[in-house]
Amino acid sequence: MLLDIQARVKQVLRATIRSLWSIDPPDVILNQTPKIELGELASPVSFELARQIKKPPRIIAGELIARAGKIDGVEKMEVAGAGYINVFLDRAAAIRGSRLGAFATEAGKVIVEHTNINPNKAAHIGHLRNAAIGDTFVRILQATGRKVEVQNYIDNTGVQVADVIVGLQQVQKKTLDDVRRLIGDPSVKFDYYCWDVYAGVTPFYESHDPKHALRAQTLKEIEEGGNDTARMAETVSMTIARCHLRTMDRIHVHYHLLPRESDILHLKFWDYAFRQLREREAIFLETEGKNRGCWVMRLEAEGYDEDKIIVRSNGTVTYVGKDIAYQLWKLGLLDQDFKYDLFDEKQNVWVTTSSDGRPDHPAFGRGETVYNVIDVRQSYLQNVVRQGLIGLGYEEQARRSIHFSYEVVTLSPACAEQLGIAISPEERKRPHIEVSGRKGQGVKADDLLDTLESEARTEVQQRNPEFTPAETAETAHQIAVGALRYFLLKFTRTAIIAFDFKEALNFDGETGPYLQYATVRGNNIVNKLREVQPDFDFGRVHQLLDNPKFAVFLNEANDIWELLYMTLRLDEIAQQVIMTLEPATLAKYAFTLAQRFSLFYHRYRIISEEDPERRLFYLLVVDLVRETLTKALDLMGIQVPRRM
Repeated sequence: MLLDIQARVKQVLRATIRSLWSIDPPDVILNQTPKIELGELASPVSFELARQIKKPPRIIAGELIARAGKIDGVEKMEVAGAGYINVFLDRAAAIRGSRLGAFATEAGKVIVEHTNINPNKAAHIGHLRNAAIGDTFVRILQATGRKVEVQNYIDNTGVQVADVIVGLQQVQKKTLDDVRRLIGDPSVKFDYYCWDVYAGVTPFYESHDPKHALRAQTLKEIEEGGNDTARMAETVSMTIARCHLRTMDRIHVHYHLLPRESDILHLKFWDYAFRQLREREAIFLETEGKNRGCWVMRLEAEGYDEDKIIVRSNGTVTYVGKDIAYQLWKLGLLDQDFKYDLFDEKQNVWVTTSSDGRPDHPAFGRGETVYNVIDVRQSYLQNVVRQGLIGLGYEEQARRSIHFSYEVVTLSPACAEQLGIAISPEERKRPHIEVSGRKGQGVKADDLLDTLESEARTEVQQRNPEFTPAETAETAHQIAVGALRYFLLKFTRTAIIAFDFKEALNFDGETGPYLQYATVRGNNIVNKLREVQPDFDFGRVHQLLDNPKFAVFLNEANDIWELLYMTLRLDEIAQQVIMTLEPATLAKYAFTLAQRFSLFYHRYRIISEEDPERRLFYLLVVDLVRETLTKALDLMGIQVPRRM
């Protein structure tokens, strides 16, 4: 495993520094070299030492190399430039070692909270970015051996749910029985229906209730429970939560637990947190101004005053207040627990409840580390939650509750028009079109996926007319999901995305279909060999690892070694994603690997190579690369089609 070799190099250099100069060694950094001919790794540690030892970096580097001796997995080390230590790996040993390695598993559960769609309408494209980022991070953590619990928080007592209830009761004039009939009507997509209801509430408030008195009253009734308004909110929110699960299942995103905000209130989690916040004087009762009668967080940071409100003057709890109680539970800081029911047996998804629940539930909560995947617009609110934990004396736990932020998703003008969104001539000139669920301007996730699958189906039919309808549908789905997930991951999380169908579905360039095609190409090479030589023993390919000719072939072709060296870096890339919270690193890595693989199979004859041992070597290269590409795609939640 490449990470093991890097760890050994760092350990030896640190020990050598202590031995030579009797000082505490600085951090030993290993960077990738600009060219494979210069070795694989380079350390600038000599420059750091030069200030302490008062010697030129080149002299220090030379002394370190001379004293370090042989390092397992390293062929040699050389002084480069003004004093870098360049490390040349034992190529054959590195490849052989990669077949045996495994991550050292860290202790403690990791909780990743992601998706978190308000259960008041259909999911939209922005929710897909949250889910793709969160699910990819979960997959990477699990691949490194971490125990991960995935939670999707259901805000079923918040403003958005209250607004759609106001829309149903006041605008649509629906009773609870009417809503139940709508849900049972197979011709009605209930999450789509509520999308339109929600969009109609804003103009209703403007004309009939500018002070939002109905919203405040509805929130109060939902929190109190035991009335038709609360029952309607429960019915609507949990029905839409099921719709969201179906949507996310389409892109291979799943969860372990749906914690419900209502249960935080009904099980008195909030009461405990509120008492603690008051006793610690982390919050205070405002006695004047527009926030009079509200309990407010003591926070000097800039932000809107209303964002610091924990309890409103009418006694209802804000999102921030409930989230503080939720964070306490996730970190195992409450002496209480939810009750649990099985929500979706097929996906094995559990949900919290305030009633009896089931005794055979898994153990939830008590995370050692918590990641909260929430968009960047919630950064200030997340800081308020963090300050709440600190105010309660939980500084270390607050440090381990991490806001995994990301930017929003917009649409390219062409994409917006293709989805039927009316845009003005002025908007057509803009780089992106912003969307708003409250205004009803947006792209429903299922509509986007349907369009992607339709476009992909046309391409698959043209390329593979012999496919059955079922094969066409399956392949189109895999390509559509690959296109979407890769597009949402390839941009750094701080970048605003303008989604575009043509760009996402392109089989060339930096796209999911391009990566899928490269992997399929590798699989096809192996399949073609089996057609040409049905009796070929594929076990001979990996036996080449122990053949002395393997090292000869590796050392004579730097371009092939550079390709194989990239396959060794997948574990390192996974660790980088965890450390930097940047999934785009994995996406860029996979694209570069696919590009170099394309160069390889266009440059070398593989099946037609006449030298039997060299052909085995080329087949081994194909096998190692296709295996790594498959793993990288799986980490991004992307499947490899059988054919493309």
